[in-house]
Amino acid sequence: MVTWRCTRRCVGNCIYCSYTPPVKPEDAEVNTKLGYKIVDEVYDFGSPWFGISGGEPLVRDDIFDIIEYAKRIGFEVSLITSGFAFDEKRLKKLVKNEVHTAVSIDGSPESNDRIRGKGSYDKALFAMKKLSENGILDCVVTTMTKYNIKDMEHPTKLAAELGARMVVYHNLVPVGRAGTNMPDLAPTADEYEAAFNQIYDLQVAYAGKIKVNVYAPFYARIVRQRNPVDFWDWFRNGFLGKCSIGGNYISITENGDYRACGFHEGHRVGNVRNKTLTSAWNDLQNSDLYQRLRDKSNLKGKCGVCEYREICGGCRTRAEYYTGDLFESDPACNYIPKVMRGG
Repeated sequence: MVTWRCTRRCVGNCIYCSYTPPVKPEDAEVNTKLGYKIVDEVYDFGSPWFGISGGEPLVRDDIFDIIEYAKRIGFEVSLITSGFAFDEKRLKKLVKNEVHTAVSIDGSPESNDRIRGKGSYDKALFAMKKLSENGILDCVVTTMTKYNIKDMEHPTKLAAELGARMVVYHNLVPVGRAGTNMPDLAPTADEYEAAFNQIYDLQVAYAGKIKVNVYAPFYARIVRQRNPVDFWDWFRNGFLGKCSIGGNYISITENGDYRACGFHEGHRVGNVRNKTLTSAWNDLQNSDLYQRLRDKSNLKGKCGVCEYREICGGCRTRAEYYTGDLFESDPACNYIPKVMRGG
């Protein structure tokens, strides 16, 4: 899938939101015509899926024009919503176009509303139920913060009850509003360790009912430690959480820029107005920076000497936030590599 962040606009005010409103004219959203061009670029690139994120995608007036165009040329379309802008009219268009729709919800009603605002849990749940009734609820998405870190089962249980295909847990990446609130919002490394082990238990318990996945590189180490027999098949074919900034991923922003990480606002590799997606991808693969990031022997600190380096390597965006260096260790991981242990 190639994902287009079609807008930074939103009707919510989540305290960890990665996407603050645009502050420069060059960050403005592309118009509908360029939206169609983005669809064409993703099609020519060869992706069978066209993903749409935000902000809140449903606030774009032309979003269903672009979705209908993508469907006409043969795409499967995926969209993520908070439920804040969800209504019957939009539901009918999502159903008509068979849009695989994900909903963001952050734990129990109490933890979710602490993060997303009072009443937001009920809005998200209403959207999930309606999408489920119409057979297009694809995914439930949760971001891990100190407010929900001990309540990891709720999203999985809810997703299973409503017939979603998958539940996804994101670790907190300190960008946008999340960076501003990070000291008060981020789980500790020990809390992450306990939560990832709980999520692994959920992955086993709900096997065959719903797919449980984690967008966090060091979840791979947890699975490797707990299930070495089945690890490689899962890692190669089922794990979504590998750090993408080394050139394993490309997405498109609201202004048409190409970028190699779903969270990092820097390190852009061109714009749809003057470069094809295929060219941007090739430039990404041949970039000196991304080649160095792909070679995990270039990592520093404990990430650089960790025996799980090749399957993990940490989150480079988070490492840069805390240390100023893309190649430094990710401080959200509590694991101590063998070579660093005394005795």
